Amino acid sequence: MRDENGTRHLSARLTDDGDLVIEGHDLGRGVESFGPGLREYEWVWTVRAEHVPKLAEVLEAGPGEAILAVLQRTCSGDDASRLSALLGRGKPVPAERWSRLGD
Repeated sequence: MRDENGTRHLSARLTDDGDLVIEGHDLGRGVESFGPGLREYEWVWTVRAEHVPKLAEVLEAGPGEAILAVLQRTCSGDDASRLSALLGRGKPVPAERWSRLGD
């Protein structure tokens, strides 16, 4: 996705162990919402295999709908920020998070 604030790349994949890995990378002035001069933000959410069904449930997956298709339908583009409210400690779906800010 590209707009006046920069670019955003999002991807999601399942590991061989069934973990869901969601990766994001923002470049541009939109990142400055985290602080002046910051122009790059990278993050990774890892949802362990045992919690992937809960994420599918929270995102209201259809019967037999694959989690990657559910994410594409419900959490892509402008809806990507929805993940922050759903994933992590104390949120509906346990997940591990890594992130980095840079200039």
